[in-house]
Amino acid sequence: VMASLLLLFALFTVTLRLTSAQIGVCYGMMGNNLPSEREAIDLCKSNNIQRMRLYDPNQAALEALRNSGIELMLGVPNPDLQNIATNNDIAIQWVQKNVLNFYPSVKIKYIAVGNEVNPVGGSSQFAKFVLPAIQNIYQAIRAKNLHDQIKVSTAIDMTLIGNSYPPSKGSFRSDVRSYLDPIIGYLVYANAPLFANIYSYFSYSGNPKDISLQYALFTSPNVVVRDGSRGYQNLFDALLDSLHAAIDNTGIGFVKVVVSESGWPSDGGFAATYDNARVYLENLIRHVKGGTPMRSGPIETYIFGLFDENKKNPELEKHFGVFYPNNKQKKYPFAF
Repeated sequence: VMASLLLLFALFTVTLRLTSAQIGVCYGMMGNNLPSEREAIDLCKSNNIQRMRLYDPNQAALEALRNSGIELMLGVPNPDLQNIATNNDIAIQWVQKNVLNFYPSVKIKYIAVGNEVNPVGGSSQFAKFVLPAIQNIYQAIRAKNLHDQIKVSTAIDMTLIGNSYPPSKGSFRSDVRSYLDPIIGYLVYANAPLFANIYSYFSYSGNPKDISLQYALFTSPNVVVRDGSRGYQNLFDALLDSLHAAIDNTGIGFVKVVVSESGWPSDGGFAATYDNARVYLENLIRHVKGGTPMRSGPIETYIFGLFDENKKNPELEKHFGVFYPNNKQKKYPFAF
């Protein structure tokens, strides 16, 4: 009896750990009033934040993350993609300097090669470098036999989706397929997830006529969208499942999605209020322990962002933080 009780307890603690650690926080640094990297990491530790996304390999942040137990998604900034894509040695040096010099005392779990690169948008000059940069970083990781521990991918935004309604009919825009399909093919091969920045806020603020605030904030009491046998009570699930369907509908293979950013601004724009942000984030943290109508199981999700960043533009972008930078106090009462 004792043995089976111990086993049950062990299973329970593993389950508990998995469900409690679904949430990470994105640590952006575009502010001139931010605490030091060491203080920021200590703040995360004391608030039980067990996952973090860094947008570039900031050496002070990486040093502060040593032995913190925090799992890391490490970014390769868009301006670095060309060098890494076109020169294998640079990719190997990047991995040595920013990954191998810190791993495993820093629990690097993912490398996000490029953020929101869009072949038909403002970042189109980077598009042709994303896949070769991913592949060169992957080969450098694989050469050290770490490709099962550290997954290499890229983070997209939802403008690459052409149709998102109903979610099961989700599909990518035809003008981005030649960019995305080979990336999805690589992800299937490398057994890596796709990272996606999913903001219910922008979908809602862009179309408040057809999308209700309750649907966007997870507060709708009833199913809002029927999609065959599936019912959607919140916009986050509908957006995420439209991406799941878009990947499936390429026919290339199964790829998991990690939500690499989601958040709600507390000021600076339409429906950007303290209360809306508090309700969205609190409900998001609770919600991602479960799954979507299309996919069961917890949803690994990174909240944007750690601090309000006063050097970002437009105004709205300055108000996504969950902590105030000057005094490191929580902006919202909820816990992680």
